[in-house]
Amino acid sequence: MLKIILLENRIYSPGKLLLTSEYFVLDGALALAVPTKLGQELRTRIVRDNASAIFWETYVEEKIWFTLELNYQNWEIINTNDVERAHFIIKVLKNIQQLSKSVLQEKDSYFLRSNIEFPVDFGLGSSSTLMNNLAEWAQIDAFQLNDISLGGSGYDVAVAKQKSAILYQNQPRTIKKIDFKPAFLDDLILVYLNQKQDSREGINAFRSQKKSLVLRDKFSEITNEVVKCNDLDVFSELMMLHERMLSEFLNIETVKEKYFEEAPVFVKSLGAWGGDFVLSAKFGDYKNYFLEKGFTRIFNYKDLVY
Repeated sequence: MLKIILLENRIYSPGKLLLTSEYFVLDGALALAVPTKLGQELRTRIVRDNASAIFWETYVEEKIWFTLELNYQNWEIINTNDVERAHFIIKVLKNIQQLSKSVLQEKDSYFLRSNIEFPVDFGLGSSSTLMNNLAEWAQIDAFQLNDISLGGSGYDVAVAKQKSAILYQNQPRTIKKIDFKPAFLDDLILVYLNQKQDSREGINAFRSQKKSLVLRDKFSEITNEVVKCNDLDVFSELMMLHERMLSEFLNIETVKEKYFEEAPVFVKSLGAWGGDFVLSAKFGDYKNYFLEKGFTRIFNYKDLVY
């Protein structure tokens, strides 16, 4: 049978780091989020062959990680190396089929190749970058696709869409692109803890707590102060205040109390609290300090963040 290649496309979304408000963004707190220099690429190819097939490959740092071949008329899995992940991808593709007018509507076949540029356990947004890439490919709303496929506040999808530092607020959703470039960025570092947290479990735990509108508004105030801040000492005080407030609310010790009590600078958790990256500042022999504690992946802020 003659196969006609209709369209080849490349789509790219950056990863993200959430610097302020963490779980309180779910309740409408203003949050500051920034894009990372590592993200996810999606390459797509449509072939008119009347076969209704999807050939999916996901690479992590250019090494094959996940494969799936299926028929999207009956959603039969023909071949995969990860059944659980395959069922999640099928769920997302079914949602796309319902929302899109441009893909998965005929009997064309689709070749989708995704490459995640960072280790998936980094927590930089392997799912949100995929949602945004797929939504752009299918010409549908990325937030709607994310809401019905994953849930969450959507700040990570907003970073992927805007490809910029943003101020983000939920309920209702507002997004403001900003240029977050304070003078002290050269003094900041990011340390990977390799203590992977399940963000959905964290969200459920947060939602089980009694909410405080006063506390939510306080996190919004801190976010506004962080954005205006151009002094490292003031920024450090804001980060320590942020940590104390969230620690008291969640009834969980801060990451500094847990791992870095002797550090002479602030250490702030990011994202799924206490698991992925922490933000800190350079001091003395800071590299050896973290290395001796077993944390070997230390990045200059500017090396990881746009």
